[in-house]
Amino acid sequence: MSYTALYRKFRPDNFEDVKGQEHIVTTLKNQIAADRIGHAYLFCGTRGTGKTTIAKIFAKAVNCEHPVDGSPCGECASCKAIAAGASMNVIEIDAASNNGVDNIREIVEEVEYSPAQGKFKVYIIDEVHMLSIGAFNALLKTLEEPPSYVIFILATTEVHKIPITILSRCQRYDFKRITVDTIEKRLQELMEKEEVQVEEKALRYIAKTADGSMRDALSLLDQCIAFHYGQELTYEKALDVLGAVDTEVFSNLLRDVLKRDVIGCISLLEDIIMQGRELPQFVADFTWYMRNLLLAKTSDHLEDVVDMSTDHLARLKEEAEMTDMDTIMRYIRIFSELADKIKYAAQKRVLIEIALIKLCKPEMEHTNDSVLDRIKQLEEKMEEGIVVAAGSVSQVTGGSILEPAARRERPQLPKALPDDIQQILGKWQSVIGMTAMPMKAYLKEAKLSLAGDNRLMLVFESPLPYDYMSIEEHKVLLEQMLSDMIGKEIEVVLQNVESDREFRDNYVDLSQLINMEIEEED
Repeated sequence: MSYTALYRKFRPDNFEDVKGQEHIVTTLKNQIAADRIGHAYLFCGTRGTGKTTIAKIFAKAVNCEHPVDGSPCGECASCKAIAAGASMNVIEIDAASNNGVDNIREIVEEVEYSPAQGKFKVYIIDEVHMLSIGAFNALLKTLEEPPSYVIFILATTEVHKIPITILSRCQRYDFKRITVDTIEKRLQELMEKEEVQVEEKALRYIAKTADGSMRDALSLLDQCIAFHYGQELTYEKALDVLGAVDTEVFSNLLRDVLKRDVIGCISLLEDIIMQGRELPQFVADFTWYMRNLLLAKTSDHLEDVVDMSTDHLARLKEEAEMTDMDTIMRYIRIFSELADKIKYAAQKRVLIEIALIKLCKPEMEHTNDSVLDRIKQLEEKMEEGIVVAAGSVSQVTGGSILEPAARRERPQLPKALPDDIQQILGKWQSVIGMTAMPMKAYLKEAKLSLAGDNRLMLVFESPLPYDYMSIEEHKVLLEQMLSDMIGKEIEVVLQNVESDREFRDNYVDLSQLINMEIEEED
């Protein structure tokens, strides 16, 4: 006898064997027990969640000669005929290949004939959203007022494509994605029946990969068993068959990203490709890993929401302390956008490499979160004593950002004289052009004046730019830029005129006294 796939071999034949859809099973059983059976049902939900299976069980139950609490007995002639596919009372139609008006008209003509045996004729129309508009219109009247002995069960994965006129005539049942725990428990039961040794961790991974679909889980398990036939199916073997990447690989990749190690990231990706891993699956799994990282950053009870070993959890918590939430959100955004593009891309590897470089080099982007990441990098470099020099400015679209120069001791410079202040005034537009947002916008609002002891004063008329520039790191960065530009030590003083009304009327705006020449950068 030929081999039967697991999902076909263990397809439930009664309501009790259906897992994960208790809310639907209970309702249907109560309807049968109370003899309150509807004439049209719409089963909608993602693939592999039991729509067609429950439709067939329901068809058996309504025709069963000896139902037990709303479930089919499985022993009467009607139940056996339906189970064998020999009953004339259950007509299953695939709307994907029978979607024309003529196909539906045949059904409309057939419903006029009562069943030869049994109580109900049940029409199960799978993938009903594939019907044409004409076919839906042909079905409409019959669906609204069918003979008392006819039941329609429409099944679809895309309920939004069903006309509202059809929806309003059906009892709608939404099938949920089956939980990982429910799938894992079911797989464990079936493996005990099949007498196949499978590691619990492997079953857990297969259940997660199935993404809420029991049929997908059984198909994946079947594939893994066949590949390692006669051997115990371990977690590592399941990873190998399904083209998945282990958690430790994601951890190493994330640490390379946090170190801004582009070469390390590309090398690790090369290893993954050489192992034959599925790149779309790798992108999805790494996005999920970063989701876990975000939870580790925000949750005190990580064990309740993340399915990982104790060692991996400890490593994840350590990585969460190495970065901040804004950076993690930027990583997730980049890889989520990549997941949408990579499905149909010819050069999947190139897209992933670009995404990894974006993670390491936030200056490639001009979004708000990338700017925050770039500022964070500059602050880290300054804390480490790395000088940001004017000669290391990198021009980018819409602005520029300072990149750290080589680590060196800052030389002692002479104090700035009024002529040097005038030199800064003449180059002020160039100074603004070398900064990144939001500092660029705030410096544009500044008025220039001269403080005591030949110091440069920046005057602000609103509190927001004043507060931003008052942060020590931002003020020091500006002073270093000015000092590097003229070769002399510059001290900057900040003043907010809103907090000092008398100062507003008395300070000297140097930009009105000196004709500032805008120098173009090469």
